[in-house]
Amino acid sequence: MRFTKCTLVCGAALLFVASAAAPVFAQGPADRTETFVHTSAPSDGVAESLVRVHIPLPADIGSHPAECDWLSYLRYRDANGPANAADADRILVAQPGILEGAAAFDSVARNTVAAAARRGRPIEFWALDRRSNCLDDHLGVEAALSEHNSDVALDYYYGGRAVGGRTFGGFESKPVAWLDHIGIAQTVRDQYDLLRHELPDQRVRESKVLCGGHSLGGVITGFFAKWDFQGDPGYRQCGGYFALDSEVSTSMAALSGAPSLTDPTGLSFDATQAALELRVAPATADLPVLIGPETMTLLAIAGLAADLKPDGVSDLVARLPRTPGMETTLRFLFSRNYSAMLTGSPSVRDFRFTNGAALGALLSNNSQPLAFLEAGLGFFFGGPVADKSVPLDRDTATALGPATSSFLGPDRLGFPTQPSTPGHPGPLYTWRPYNRLDPSMARYATPGTEVTDIAELARSLAEQPVPFTEDYFPTRLATDPLNAGSPQIASHLRYPNGIAAHPVLTVLAGRGLVLASGNRPTGDVVIAPGYHHLDVVTAAAQQNNGQPEPVSTALANFALG
Repeated sequence: MRFTKCTLVCGAALLFVASAAAPVFAQGPADRTETFVHTSAPSDGVAESLVRVHIPLPADIGSHPAECDWLSYLRYRDANGPANAADADRILVAQPGILEGAAAFDSVARNTVAAAARRGRPIEFWALDRRSNCLDDHLGVEAALSEHNSDVALDYYYGGRAVGGRTFGGFESKPVAWLDHIGIAQTVRDQYDLLRHELPDQRVRESKVLCGGHSLGGVITGFFAKWDFQGDPGYRQCGGYFALDSEVSTSMAALSGAPSLTDPTGLSFDATQAALELRVAPATADLPVLIGPETMTLLAIAGLAADLKPDGVSDLVARLPRTPGMETTLRFLFSRNYSAMLTGSPSVRDFRFTNGAALGALLSNNSQPLAFLEAGLGFFFGGPVADKSVPLDRDTATALGPATSSFLGPDRLGFPTQPSTPGHPGPLYTWRPYNRLDPSMARYATPGTEVTDIAELARSLAEQPVPFTEDYFPTRLATDPLNAGSPQIASHLRYPNGIAAHPVLTVLAGRGLVLASGNRPTGDVVIAPGYHHLDVVTAAAQQNNGQPEPVSTALANFALG
């Protein structure tokens, strides 16, 4: 394990022994624990811990695991700053986007806290982990880290291997019916309750807390600002707002082009809820292609392998089960053309990749075809590549207009062309990171469009005590913002000027979702040139132009005024 456990006395200093001896455990309240997190991150003066607070779900949610009565967040702070969060200069509190967990903020959180510390100002960054991640089984990842062997995780999740006497129950065995009730109301209530628990002085919250998020997290922040918590306005819990490739708003238009419905009858809301409860609509947002617990666990294991042995030859794909969902995902992601996707030849199993190249193939802006899963990571090296036309070639996607480009991303896709054949092993495809590009890659990757360190991304996927992804994302959390006009939601939005009550910082990816959809938010807007949707939370601290990372710089400047 890369983290050891300690407990905080509420409001007191973090106590631990910086020696070879076992850590000292301080006695604290039973409803809160704080676990010091050790990762391979460079020593940047940032301390990280996992905080868990017992805030039970309401009784009418229905039967749910006891673990889901705890809320969690990753706390990043200046290691030389105050141990008590209320004494920090500012606290940024971030909601993840769709399918994201708290670990997705690892890079931007560290970079933001470090940027403020260089100016002599201690701030904190809290990355929230939503309730649904209580269903994630992290045991296989933790065991693989401990044994320095990603195959342990592969065998646990897909091969029936026991870890610590326990076998994985299966991706479909999780109790998810209660997620029908985890929509926008419960999500903003969780943030409100957590803030009040951690920072009981309302004056501290309103003067020091900045509320925001990435992607859907920006929209959740808009609802939070306008929400009425039984007479206590949401905007009174924050002193400002920020959005990362998103907009602080109660409309989904900035992200999807689909505005919230103005349905005063509430029929659209009722129909959605009825479909969920009757199982006409699934409780979680699962699709056959890379969206669902089985396939998204693949990302964590790919990160593990790239983190532990980036230059090792990958056996990830060869060892995956041949289930319909996995096969569909692999063909969609790793087929260069429709002939290969339909026939399965050549198969991705016919190519030789390093672990780093396997992760790059899954999440790079020049290989991953879905824009909301893209980061500028670098490109393949070591063998021939050619343009990829699945699902569409770049020229066709561009010709179809902004909606298509927004969904599929703006970059030309490429993929290896030389598989192994019987008796003739193909070349070993390696990965060149964002800051070591070769001129031969210019058709696909340039220093201006590659901004995230793949090693850092692998660390965030693998080494955090909570997931980078949200494997059991509640469908209702996606549909509620579209039904914002219904009385069931609109009746809680009693402070229409809640967003305007405080300053707002909007940071957009130059090649991300918001600008591609044609939206241009007003106010204090910073554009990170060349960035993709994930880059705003994963980008490296030092960019190819020699300048500091612009998203964390803008957040630190906003926090410090």
